[in-house]
Amino acid sequence: MHTRIRTIFLTLLTAAAFHPLTAQQVIPLYPDGIPNSRDVPNEEYTNKDSTVIFKVSRPTLTLFRPEHPNGTAIVVCPGGGYHDLVIGWEGYQVARILNSRGITAVVLKYRLPSEVTMKDKSIGPLQDAQQAVLEVRRHAAAWGIDTSRVGIMGFSAGGHLASTEGTHFSTPLVQDPEGTSVRPDFMILVYPVISMELGVTHMGSRVNLLGKNPTPAQVKRFSNDAQVTPRTPPAFIIQAEDDSTVSVENSLRFFSAMLRNKVPASLHIYPRGGHGFGKYPPRDHWMNDLFFWMTSAHFLGE
Repeated sequence: MHTRIRTIFLTLLTAAAFHPLTAQQVIPLYPDGIPNSRDVPNEEYTNKDSTVIFKVSRPTLTLFRPEHPNGTAIVVCPGGGYHDLVIGWEGYQVARILNSRGITAVVLKYRLPSEVTMKDKSIGPLQDAQQAVLEVRRHAAAWGIDTSRVGIMGFSAGGHLASTEGTHFSTPLVQDPEGTSVRPDFMILVYPVISMELGVTHMGSRVNLLGKNPTPAQVKRFSNDAQVTPRTPPAFIIQAEDDSTVSVENSLRFFSAMLRNKVPASLHIYPRGGHGFGKYPPRDHWMNDLFFWMTSAHFLGE
């Protein structure tokens, strides 16, 4: 596609996709009650243009269905340091781009860790990610989804959540009477937080999820490079070398762990792009690399 045409296309797509009202359906994540929650008022609020959400305690799924579904579905986890959800660019807009390739996108508005709203804030987001994968598989027939092609995508702290879901699936933390698998079939990790170790982690994400003084066991449990096994699903990992917010060491560690365990993984490190891919070309081009990987790994069914 010519560069000018691409720019116009992405500009129009951004304008259409940023607002949640363009979504086809918003679904409560837990129809029968939210687990691990306290009975407190809902204090959620958004910024002026509804692209960032704060104090989430009532999780939802926002369903974006393509005109011609190809059977692939992706649960999208926006970032925000476990402090807020950057749900505009890292949720609604990405969902529309996924739709353009026939992918059913499900944007997860997950609970933000809080001792006020949760009994155990460290597991709340993971419960929501597991429940999201369950709900997608439960609705597979109605939504035109192949249950063997359900992936999860996460940005920044959302990348930590996605990689947590991809490495902690053996012990479901939500009700699953049907025995439906909570394991995603693939992961897409975009400038992800991976480790909780000092010197590597993003401190805001670590403090918000685990508190100021986590135990060594908590740090290891949520350092997802240490949780990779041969059963971990394949991953596409992408980041910019000049990311000054989340160290690129996070992506390198996860990729190395995947190699050690002989799990397919694709790592892309751009020389420039910053955190969020907002400064340089990766913001416009990285999804081309993603779709090439998905096609070659048969996750698009093509």
